[in-house]
Amino acid sequence: MTDLFEGEDEAKLAEDFPLARRMTPRDLSEFVGQERLLGDGKILRRAIESDRIRSLILYGPPGSGKTALARIVARRTKSAFETLNAVTSGVKELRELIAAAKQRKRVSGKRTIVFIDEIHRFNRTQQDALLPDVESGSIILIGATTQNPFFSVVAPLLSRSQIFELEPLSEDEIETVLRRAVQDKERGFPDNEVELTDDALKHLARYSNGDARVALNGLEIAVLTTAPNEDGTVVVTREVAEESIQKKAVVYDGTGDDHYDTISAFIKSMRGSDPDSALYWLAKMLEAGEDPRFIARRIAIAAAEDVGNADPRALVVANAAWQVCEFIGMPEAQIPLAQATVYVATAPKSNASYVALGKARKDVHEEGTVPVPRHLKEAGYPGSKRLGRGEGYLYPHDHEGAVVEQFYGVEDGRYYSPTNRGYETEIARRLEEIRKKIRENPPRQD
Repeated sequence: MTDLFEGEDEAKLAEDFPLARRMTPRDLSEFVGQERLLGDGKILRRAIESDRIRSLILYGPPGSGKTALARIVARRTKSAFETLNAVTSGVKELRELIAAAKQRKRVSGKRTIVFIDEIHRFNRTQQDALLPDVESGSIILIGATTQNPFFSVVAPLLSRSQIFELEPLSEDEIETVLRRAVQDKERGFPDNEVELTDDALKHLARYSNGDARVALNGLEIAVLTTAPNEDGTVVVTREVAEESIQKKAVVYDGTGDDHYDTISAFIKSMRGSDPDSALYWLAKMLEAGEDPRFIARRIAIAAAEDVGNADPRALVVANAAWQVCEFIGMPEAQIPLAQATVYVATAPKSNASYVALGKARKDVHEEGTVPVPRHLKEAGYPGSKRLGRGEGYLYPHDHEGAVVEQFYGVEDGRYYSPTNRGYETEIARRLEEIRKKIRENPPRQD
């Protein structure tokens, strides 16, 4: 067991460790947040309280409590508790730890819990090395990761572990953590009387972006850099808090969950005709440095898939925004992106074309292939007439309204059903006129 998880000397903690470390919850009663997992009667709480931990992976953003939970388990369990950091440890350290766990179990029957921080940084070989001993029960694994484990942890290890997803702390929960730090004279600021104004509290909570560690670090900087007043009290005001956390951190992994989840929320907001939410997700992506061309491509897809023929101009606007992004780049590219986002979000919606294509592809895939009718076959090459290619084809432009009763391979109305929204209403009206002529006049070809 390493010093990180042993029963630390509280005085040493107060003296040597930063505030975020000193305020680590000592038990579940001090843990803030994650009620969905740790509320009364919830499975993870029951497992910790009864010391019945089985291999599990804690997945969540920084500062959500993954390592804090591991420390609580370390304090409570009767098992040996060992730790590894995937950044600094290799297969050699892992095998030595497992060998010691096996020896411990043979000699004393005592279990060993192995906590691996940032387990997603272990490569496949390192993760595979854990499998036999996790499966046999030689060790109980607790892995912590900020990456989606279904993308970063090997499937056999996932199948042998319970997955618990932790959420960012709410602003109210961050405020609770900050108040405790100010009020706790033993672990907080034993050498100072600290007063945290309401405005400062709210600023620190808001700009920490759900990360308790960031909030506590900001508070500590504020206290340590502010001179006491005449009464000996360190007053942390809004101005001091703003200097301590000057820029809100945008939690965004450009290749992981944040990338896919945010673009998903962006698309669904446009589809749901909510321009304000769509603009928020656009702003988040731009602020985090997302490639504007990627965003432009998604707007173009939404224009075709979700707006479709209810407003054909949406695709024109989206395509123009895409081209402008290629021409001018950032930061000016954000302007046409915003315009296209609002246009697509507020346009009438129809996915009729997309749905129709899906039906047609299903038929192509599952049904017998429909042969091309003889009169529609290519007739522009020598010898085509001898084969009867194109025979009987009626050129629409030679007929009134450029419409003629003619069979094109599939019965009318099989796939495309226009909606009554936007321009598609006009499409529906025209289609009905065309189909009426076809119904009243049987096809002339075999």
